[in-house]
Amino acid sequence: MAETYALIVAAGRGSRFGDALPKQYHRLNGTAVLAHASRAFAAHGAIAGVRVVIHEADRAHYDDACAGLDLLEPLLGGATRQESTLRGLESLAPLNPARVLVHDGARPFVGRGVIDRVLAALDDHAGAIPALPVTDALKRAAPEAPMIAAAVDRAGLWRAQTPQGFRFTALLDAHRRAAGQDLPDDAAIAQAAGHAVALVAGDEENVKITGPGDLARAQRALGAFETRVGQGFDVHRFGPGDHIMLGNVRVPHNHGLIGHSDADVALHALIDALLGALGAGDIGVHFPPTDERWRGADSALFVAEARRLVEAAGGAIVNVDLTIIGERPRVGPFREAIRARVANLLGVAPARVNVKATTTEKLGFTGRGEGLAAQASATIRLPAP
Repeated sequence: MAETYALIVAAGRGSRFGDALPKQYHRLNGTAVLAHASRAFAAHGAIAGVRVVIHEADRAHYDDACAGLDLLEPLLGGATRQESTLRGLESLAPLNPARVLVHDGARPFVGRGVIDRVLAALDDHAGAIPALPVTDALKRAAPEAPMIAAAVDRAGLWRAQTPQGFRFTALLDAHRRAAGQDLPDDAAIAQAAGHAVALVAGDEENVKITGPGDLARAQRALGAFETRVGQGFDVHRFGPGDHIMLGNVRVPHNHGLIGHSDADVALHALIDALLGALGAGDIGVHFPPTDERWRGADSALFVAEARRLVEAAGGAIVNVDLTIIGERPRVGPFREAIRARVANLLGVAPARVNVKATTTEKLGFTGRGEGLAAQASATIRLPAP
């Protein structure tokens, strides 16, 4: 069989990912995304060698991620993906390969079947790529506003994936000719040089990690999660007023609670529990009492941010348990309303929220009726690192 090499392009900085660590070095089941991608080619019997193209700042990340894999020495990439691929092809030229597969280092789940189909197509074509037909309705947006300007006919449209395979000399020559241009992928570069490129069946699991949500979905696909528990505690002193806010529910009382925001002692304890489970500090870090923006603010806004942080990390809220501590007012008549409101704020079923109330048998500041306290615990599920 003609000798084939794989080129894994992983020199990008992943600006859309929004993290200092490039996406290809984030972990899935304890293994870097790049290592998942590289292993698939290194373990394929028809591939003679695998070279990864990396950013000059990422050598330590690469060494850590790919330790133990049988790969060729990595190569430093260029300023663009196209330049990085050309450098990789030039580095393989002395090995005189007959074929090359170019793969995106942020696609960790490339399957053997996809690789086999691309290789088989190269027996008859200068190039071949895996792709999936577009099945969703497509719309073109107006340039000046997020409004539909026109429908787009999806007939004949395909979503390109990698690895994109080519006869080596054809792709190297095409890249040399295209130097300095800005073409979308290797297939477009080959086509610009006059080479026909075939389509083979791709795979829905061959996803590309672009943003944090993609990483979370990939982690869910692997089924690897960890459970985190956080605790929160808050206290507010009684002051003038005719009601208090508990769990975002207005509870009539002959006093109010004093605080920079709405002094919702129950939600404040809950927010700290969520942030604690996430390892994201406390309510004062995110909403400091010295910031006038939060004076009198509805604590539901703070809950929404804590929930957003959990979801942005790919997590889910499993359950919360809230205890309100004080002699007065009586919480019992409002318990179910608080439970329902907290569940709504968190986007979970009421069965995942528990609300309790207790006294301190007239001991301490709550026993003397000077204020209210609340404690909370929150359990969340996060992708395993």
